[in-house]
Amino acid sequence: MPTEIERKFLVDGDGWREAVESETRIMQGYLANNQNATVRVRVAGEQAWLTIKGMMRGPSRSEYEYAIPSEDAVAMLDELAVSAPIDKVRYRVRCGGHIWDLDVFAGENQGLVMAEVELASEDEPFEMPDWAGREVTGDGRYYNVNLARHPYRHW
Repeated sequence: MPTEIERKFLVDGDGWREAVESETRIMQGYLANNQNATVRVRVAGEQAWLTIKGMMRGPSRSEYEYAIPSEDAVAMLDELAVSAPIDKVRYRVRCGGHIWDLDVFAGENQGLVMAEVELASEDEPFEMPDWAGREVTGDGRYYNVNLARHPYRHW
């Protein structure tokens, strides 16, 4: 079973910008969310995916992801999403032996900047960048599915 293991952190400052390797605008929305699974559609640049994620167990959860036509993804966002899509720019930044994804949110989540690092195991060591602030891995408010329903600007 595919498993996603990631740690999430709030970002302090702009020190990460000098190390950006790439950037992609992302629009994503949620088709379903319950205690067992979340179903998400994402458009990133010219590509799109349908993703099913299981319940979080610490920093781990099952994850199944499938490429889909971009036109289908846009239609799903317009017709099937249960809330307004999340709009963000994802920057990829290398730190030590890992690539970090930094999300700078727009729209109703503007002002929020988060970083996440994917790991091969829950106890894998990683270098903590100086721009990584407070860890929010277990804080459900920062899950994208919850940001879609309860945007950061309204906290």
